[in-house]
Amino acid sequence: MEAAAPSPLLHRPPNITPELRRFLDVRFRSPTDLAAAADVEAEIRGRCAELESSVAELSARLADAAAGYSSSLEAAGSALRSVRGGVTALKASTDKTGVREDVEAGSEKMLFEQLPPLATDVARVDMVRDYAETALKLDGLIGDVEDAVSSSVTAKLKSRGENSEKTHHVAIGYLKKIEDLLASVTRTRPQWTRLISAVDHRVDRSLALLRPQAIVDHRALLSSLGWPPSLSGTKISDSNSGKPAETVNPLFSMKGDLTRKYSESFLSLCNLQELQKRRKARQLHGHNVGNQPRQPLWVIEELVNPLSAAAQHHFSKWVENPEFVFALAYKITRDFVDSMDEILQPLVDKANLVGYSCREEWISGIVIALSTYLAKEIFPKQIELLQESSSSDAGSMAAQARVLWLNLVDLMISFDKRTQDLISGTGLLLSVKDDDNWQRISVLSVFCDRPDWLEIWAEIERREVFASLKSAMENENNWSKRIEGAMLEYGSDDCKSPAITGVVKHGLSLIVDRARPIPSIALRAEFIRISASPIISEFLGCMFRRCQEAEGLTALADDNALIKVSQSINAARYVESTLAQWCEDVFFLEMENLSVVGEEGGSVFQQEINQLKEFRSEWVDKISTVILRAFDARSRDYLKNKRQWQEHSEEPAISRAILESSGYIQGRLSKLEDGLNMLDFVTVWRAVATGVDQLLFTGIFTGSPKFSNGGVERLHADLSVLFAVFQAWCLRPEGFFPRLSEGLKLLKIDEKQLRDGRMVTDKNWLREHGVRHLTAGEAEKIIKNRVYDA
Repeated sequence: MEAAAPSPLLHRPPNITPELRRFLDVRFRSPTDLAAAADVEAEIRGRCAELESSVAELSARLADAAAGYSSSLEAAGSALRSVRGGVTALKASTDKTGVREDVEAGSEKMLFEQLPPLATDVARVDMVRDYAETALKLDGLIGDVEDAVSSSVTAKLKSRGENSEKTHHVAIGYLKKIEDLLASVTRTRPQWTRLISAVDHRVDRSLALLRPQAIVDHRALLSSLGWPPSLSGTKISDSNSGKPAETVNPLFSMKGDLTRKYSESFLSLCNLQELQKRRKARQLHGHNVGNQPRQPLWVIEELVNPLSAAAQHHFSKWVENPEFVFALAYKITRDFVDSMDEILQPLVDKANLVGYSCREEWISGIVIALSTYLAKEIFPKQIELLQESSSSDAGSMAAQARVLWLNLVDLMISFDKRTQDLISGTGLLLSVKDDDNWQRISVLSVFCDRPDWLEIWAEIERREVFASLKSAMENENNWSKRIEGAMLEYGSDDCKSPAITGVVKHGLSLIVDRARPIPSIALRAEFIRISASPIISEFLGCMFRRCQEAEGLTALADDNALIKVSQSINAARYVESTLAQWCEDVFFLEMENLSVVGEEGGSVFQQEINQLKEFRSEWVDKISTVILRAFDARSRDYLKNKRQWQEHSEEPAISRAILESSGYIQGRLSKLEDGLNMLDFVTVWRAVATGVDQLLFTGIFTGSPKFSNGGVERLHADLSVLFAVFQAWCLRPEGFFPRLSEGLKLLKIDEKQLRDGRMVTDKNWLREHGVRHLTAGEAEKIIKNRVYDA
């Protein structure tokens, strides 16, 4: 039996390429694959047809561009020929015999009439030439971009991705040149809007393909690097050493060719974003669009998104223990933040992405991911728990729900402080410290998207503070004891405020401190209005009820009632002073220009400050009125006795009624001086002095009593006793009794100065004698009732 003859060997064509050889090796791995040769041939013919179609399309576009360029050149040539013909005709007309003199005579007129249209034609031709050159240059660049993008797509279909980054860089380079040209055209030729719009439309089509390709390539490269790192074995802290356990960072471990590829991919995305930023700035130039939202850094987003997705698998296990969620989120943020500065920031700077910090962007990305998880998973369960507790009769359940809410807020505030320390701890500040940037690095931004949750938080804080304040207000010792060393605004006087105001101030301080981390000025003001303002109003209502109780029992006639009202006035003065001092802080000054503060304007506590002022003014007036009524009752007989002013005595006796009335005023004011703060006490004694001045002046000089020399001396002695009472609080007490003092001064005027009765009605004469608070009629009446002894 003869052996089978071996199959003849096929000769390898000399022009076969390595790519073709690899293609055939993939399709024909064994002799059995030869049966699929027809399918392979069909595939090759299909690809060839696609390539031939692309070539035909490019040829057609090239022909269109050439035709456009030819028509533009023809128009420019026609215009130039027209100009040349005009110049030739002008020259011929000047060379004709017999007309040279006319030409010379009209040359100046010709220049003014013919040269401007000529200059306009030249400028038009120049503009057409510029437009044609610019359009051709842009068309060529866009064609290069589309070719690069098309070749990248083709390479992707053929599974050849080794040169994709190089293709991306080439396309981005062309796109930057196009953007430079468009920026120049926008500045110099803004009327070419159709050209700019057409180019932008074609560029947008190319970017719609280029950016997804770059992102897909970047994600594939990150996956080959081992990103995201596994969090399954991550420990929040090392229990043996007490030090935080570090997570393996693939960015630090990549080497060699991987480092080069990652850097190229990173730069491609950064360059694309920088290009997009420039295009958007150009397109929005001249439009009043306000503050545009800040675009996050794309390359950092590609790092954060897969890592946050992996972390949420762990978060879902800790819905009942949110402290673990925040601990893991902070650990992820801290473990990778150094690589942002050391590895990625130089690449961002190389791409000329101005205003971006990789550290900030990394922290912002994690914070936004955590905020999104809280808004979707944690807070809805907290809201549900609060609603269930409010519908049930169990008070302990409601209290527990509020405690859980406050605990969650505490975790959020603590997380914000720690993450923001990662920025400020390196000596860096936020690139722009405004609400938008602050919200990017604060998980409390959850409340910016849900103001209704902020209202719930503020109401819970108000109830917690008021619960402790209510018991303190009911304790009488807190009203009788004073805050030692509590000073009034801008002064060194003790405000004599009761201890309850320290409790109120502490509660308000807690609320203000809770509002400080909220990353929105408007929401901070709203939080304070919801939580702090009702507490101040409730405290004001408590003081008002205490004062009404004291007034209703004794009409403020005894010392205990005065002390009780003085305590409330002192408390109102201290709280008012504290709020006014707080409102001078930058934290509150930022809120003054916001519409949420109120239609009247002013600080966030302006309404409460005004209410406290009205309360103090009302009860200070009541105290003054009570003292004046008692003085009036004690001096009524004294004022009715008109004959005493006509008595003649060498040593006039002081009236007993004046002694008793002045003693009463001195006792009341001395008691108030011990119990009332200095500012309000000054208001009280000055109001009393003004009232006594009006009361005595009206009572003494009404009814036209006659004043002898002895009566004048007696009135002088009585008023000296009254003035002596107020000398403890001022140097010139008579200055606070202007009408009595001036009336007595008129009675003491010598008879010789009153020869001419008309002088009394002269205003200048009255001013010369120090009479400024009495009318001319009152002065004349007093002078006429003066009886001089013979």
